[in-house]
Amino acid sequence: MASQSSKIFVTGSINGQFQTVFEKIAALHAKNNFSFGIIAGDLFADPLSTTTEDEEFVTALIDGKIEIALPLYFAIGAFPLPDRIVEKLESNGGEVCTNLYFLGKRTTIKTSEGIIITALGGSLDPNIIGVSKDKYPPFYNEDDAKALQEVRSTELLITSQWPFGIRSGSKVELALPNPVEQSCIADLCSTLKPKYHFSTTPASFYEREPFFHAPTEAAPDAYPVTRFISLAPFGNPHKAKWIYAFNLDPQAAPPVTIPTGTTASPLSFNSKKRAAADSVPFSRFAQDDTHSHSYSSPHTDRYRPSKRNRRAPPPAPSECYFCLSSPTLATHLITSIGSDVYLTTSKGPLSTAETFPSLPFPGHMLIIPLTHSPTIASISDPESQRSTYQEMRRYQGALNSMLADRAAGVLGSVTWEVSRSKGVHTHWQYLPVSAELVRKGLVDAAFKVSAENQQFPVFRIGDPGDGLESAPDDFFRVVVWAPESESESKALDETGTGKENGRNGAGEDVEMKGVGDVDGKVVTGKETKMYLVLDDSFRFDLQFGRKVMAKLLGLESRMQWQDCGQSHEDEVGDAEEFKKVFKAFDFSLEEE
Repeated sequence: MASQSSKIFVTGSINGQFQTVFEKIAALHAKNNFSFGIIAGDLFADPLSTTTEDEEFVTALIDGKIEIALPLYFAIGAFPLPDRIVEKLESNGGEVCTNLYFLGKRTTIKTSEGIIITALGGSLDPNIIGVSKDKYPPFYNEDDAKALQEVRSTELLITSQWPFGIRSGSKVELALPNPVEQSCIADLCSTLKPKYHFSTTPASFYEREPFFHAPTEAAPDAYPVTRFISLAPFGNPHKAKWIYAFNLDPQAAPPVTIPTGTTASPLSFNSKKRAAADSVPFSRFAQDDTHSHSYSSPHTDRYRPSKRNRRAPPPAPSECYFCLSSPTLATHLITSIGSDVYLTTSKGPLSTAETFPSLPFPGHMLIIPLTHSPTIASISDPESQRSTYQEMRRYQGALNSMLADRAAGVLGSVTWEVSRSKGVHTHWQYLPVSAELVRKGLVDAAFKVSAENQQFPVFRIGDPGDGLESAPDDFFRVVVWAPESESESKALDETGTGKENGRNGAGEDVEMKGVGDVDGKVVTGKETKMYLVLDDSFRFDLQFGRKVMAKLLGLESRMQWQDCGQSHEDEVGDAEEFKKVFKAFDFSLEEE
């Protein structure tokens, strides 16, 4: 499919005049049909000069009485957000009202058009130690800017302050004194090489000549071009430009020759050299997204990263995007938090909300331990190790019960895990699947055939367990489940915990067991467990589980999670739909 350009606009600060601005935007949208817009500066008024009228506008906005014609993302500028806006964002998944979304102080999102937006709002505060944990105050530090460098690339970069040296080599004049410039912003722009870098000024408009970035080893024939534009606020006395509209094709390749009218990059990159181009970036709740050592990276065809990458220590909890302590936590994806484990929707899910007709959401979930550990077996405290495994199984059972109730026996599930001692933060991936495929033995057969085709060792029937038992250090685990059909119903004991032996479609022994309670009736099903021992004798693809299921479900175009990005609003919508359906089975709500 040919890529398409999106029509976008970016504004400077609105400073509380959003009712008037939104009306102007609606008129422009009616003529131009924009995909979305971004407010790069302050949406709300300076709290030190807030009027009663400003407060009334905020109330009308929160109550949804101000119409917004298209999706708008707003960033953090120089002023803190009003307390009532922060409360609404916290309670409403980052959405103020219909079509108005908080871009975040330090964030990266991918829109439904496939456009990546990276934002760093507020002013530099050197007194902040480490990556800042507060989402709303208009202050950041150098560690925040460095954390965003892990994004590696973006189409749009939004910052409140200018990159240091941006006017060097430019013939464009700026009438007013230079805005504050920061070296860490220059480093960020040099690393991400955005197509557009937007910022704001107090009372003037500035558009520098486009500048090109030097080719890299990873792309020796490309000259990425960045356009830096700083917008004036709406209603400024100089009538300087406050809105900028443009077309953007996220799939457009960078030029292979230096474009006419561009200058060399004026930005001096001062930070340490970056990791090799084939190292694996983290993405919150992305599948199997861990640094690869002995095995292949899901982002490259190379099987071994550079020696420098192999020596690099694993991320600490503050840098791990599966840890609740991470400052970049995508809270809108979390659906349940237990004592030792939490449940979240998947970012870039394999399935979609249309894949399973009985489910109003994709159903691709992650079951993640709260403890930062590469494997369950490496959790240091034995009691915590056992309780973590048991609660992961409990979430798995609750999800199965939900499917049995919602899909009336039509859906089963498959759960897979890559457990590696050199990994980062272990987790299970859970995916609904046709119960008939399970009952006929086609799901476990698909894993076995794929392993055989890639000359992997033979799958072993059974389960490595919670790590307290004798188990291999590294393994790939698969658990396949389907609810009982009427023809294979088995009697349970009075407590609902009785077990019967059965055989699956492949003729292998499976265990029949209760997995939950639906409307007072114990849900039973058959479960097949198997695992593949991982070692250095063969190359294992961390995306193996996803690829097997993609082929089985006819979703080959969604094999790579990076190609399945959703807009922030769609991610929020899927998580909320899931929570509604899962509420009756969420044991964490009973234990609060």
